Amino acid sequence: MTNVQKEIDRRKLDEKLPSMPWFVQQFIDYKLPDLSPSTLLEYLRDYDTFFSWLRAEGLSQAGSNQGVTLTELEVLRMDSVTAYRLFLTTKREGTNSRITVSRKLSSLRSLFHYLSQIAEDEDFYPLLKRNIMAKIEIKRTHKPKDTAAKLKGKILEENELLEFIGYILEGYATDMQKNKQALYSHELNKERDACIASLILNSGLRVSEVVNLNVDDLDLGNKLLYVYRKGNNDETYKTPVYFREQAKDELATYMNLRQSRYRTPKREKALFIALRNGESEGSRMTKRAIQAMIMKYAKCFGKPYLTVHKLRHSFATDYYLQNDIYKTKEQLGHASTETTEIYAHLTDKTMSEAIERRVDDNV
Repeated sequence: MTNVQKEIDRRKLDEKLPSMPWFVQQFIDYKLPDLSPSTLLEYLRDYDTFFSWLRAEGLSQAGSNQGVTLTELEVLRMDSVTAYRLFLTTKREGTNSRITVSRKLSSLRSLFHYLSQIAEDEDFYPLLKRNIMAKIEIKRTHKPKDTAAKLKGKILEENELLEFIGYILEGYATDMQKNKQALYSHELNKERDACIASLILNSGLRVSEVVNLNVDDLDLGNKLLYVYRKGNNDETYKTPVYFREQAKDELATYMNLRQSRYRTPKREKALFIALRNGESEGSRMTKRAIQAMIMKYAKCFGKPYLTVHKLRHSFATDYYLQNDIYKTKEQLGHASTETTEIYAHLTDKTMSEAIERRVDDNV
């Protein structure tokens, strides 16, 4: 079995690569064994923006991004890089946050580093003789404490986790009484939608991990899922991830109607199915569909800033209160505990309240 999202991203990567200069194609080939196709796709989008800007500013004479040359990159000046940073933070069609600008510069640094330090021409000389990006210092922007501060008040807490699942099952229909189309769609999908929300709120899975789930990955009796974890490039190995008892009922209910409700063909292995308009049989739900679905319910639930990724944060905060940082890291599939520290900061307030209560109880 292959990782579905990876296949989609790999296909997009193959489609986009020919529009890039040859040295970028070479760089992507070099990085393929180490980085996921979705990360490399982000790189290509960043290079697209940069090369288009170079051409618009007259810093490259190329007629298309594919024609940008190594010489043009070699003679870039510091003030050009500063101007590009400024462009990223002020461009009209949606300005980039500090974190995004940092990431875009970081992907350029990776390319320039490869061209000046690793790749070589037929005479064993570096492809790029001068690396302007080596002069750029990229500050670490998202410290766990900052991320936690941004999330405060924007995730579900305590009772809200159950309330949100209940709202998807029933409350939404009450709010949508006058909207026939919304009611029809809700009646068809409420068990599936509640199941997805419950699964994330009770396991902390990423949306890409949910999309990739197959029926065979579910072990309902042992409350286990077998998941392709982000950053684990071993295609043959799936990590066992536990989900809490609360998700069991929603999963069982959904599994009973997965085949009949969505006219799912026997050959379809995906766990979560969508029956799209005009189609005669169901097929795997997409990442975008799950993201849009959660946002739809969140808005009506009165939490418009809630996204599918914030459901993961909601689970993690809740889980961290009952477990230590290492267990939380393991459950979430983080590469390092530094990322998991977010939840230590998020629960500070809750922890201090709990200690206060304990002191009061002991008085």
